[in-house]
Amino acid sequence: MARRLDVTGADGVRLTAWDHTPGPTGGGITSGGIAGSGITGRSGAPAQGAPATPAPGVAGIVPQPGPGRGAVPRPGGRPAPEPPAPDAHRAPAPGVLLLHGLMGHAGHWARAASRLTGGHRLVALDQRGHGSSGKPAAGPFTREAYVADAAAVVEQLGLGPVTLIGHSMGALTAWQLAAERPDLVRALVICDMRASALGAASQRAWQDWFRCWPAPFPSLEAVHRWFGDEDPWVETPNPARGAFFAEVMAEHADGWRPVFDPEQMLTSRETWVHDAHWDSLAQVRCPTLVVRGLDGELGRAEAQEMVRVLPHGEYAEIPDAGHLLHYEHPDAWREAVEPFLNGVLTP
Repeated sequence: MARRLDVTGADGVRLTAWDHTPGPTGGGITSGGIAGSGITGRSGAPAQGAPATPAPGVAGIVPQPGPGRGAVPRPGGRPAPEPPAPDAHRAPAPGVLLLHGLMGHAGHWARAASRLTGGHRLVALDQRGHGSSGKPAAGPFTREAYVADAAAVVEQLGLGPVTLIGHSMGALTAWQLAAERPDLVRALVICDMRASALGAASQRAWQDWFRCWPAPFPSLEAVHRWFGDEDPWVETPNPARGAFFAEVMAEHADGWRPVFDPEQMLTSRETWVHDAHWDSLAQVRCPTLVVRGLDGELGRAEAQEMVRVLPHGEYAEIPDAGHLLHYEHPDAWREAVEPFLNGVLTP
């Protein structure tokens, strides 16, 4: 079970992180999934902006119906390997901080984290507005706030110099932190995030998309079905996408709704979608791996240009993967990422 860690972020916002490190000092990943509901605050009290009735297992993977089969397996279906015997003289395990994307939560990393070896200290963060972290009505949900939160987690948990692994918006936060605080960051993995500006039309499309959600959903099965098949943005049925969104739903009196506020998600996106981020990428001095799925949102040409702009950039791609590359294909993701991690984290 992953171990919950409470952290104070920028402006005093309450953040929740989850330690996935195998062994007695970490949470590890077991066949029972990871701990926490994903929406409850300290001592079981609902987090700010969260519903009073939590969804079972939101911070892990709740059993979800797949097409023609039973429940989707929980993350980390394999027991974690036995940790080595404690050694008081051993150097601290290299810190790895996992940052999810917009609308995600820390539990979306569980299956990928369970595959990693190499003795890393693996911590996944519920970013502000997401999962079980605070959702302040007044924000802020700026780039500066997200970056400052990540820095606070690294410093308060003693993870630095840390390897940052970010997906989508979390990848942007990761490389902006690496550019601004090189003293805190050892290495960086960017998963399917563009450096180019997406523009106002993209933001309007997202606004329209949120408005077409048939929320509240009558059941988790309905959530899974809509996001995996019926959503107009889905070109072909995608059960993994349905499971991804079912994890961030909670039950209310009138049905199932997201644990995040869609307006806060749009506000978060508004702060980066209109701008290009090549300048901050060029300021990243640590070793960096850019990973894309062949069917993801980051095109090959742009990804390779990002590698060229980075002073110490490397490139990897995952066949058959889309935007949710680490979630849909955790084994292939590990094969792409682990050699890089072992190279930069091995003394």
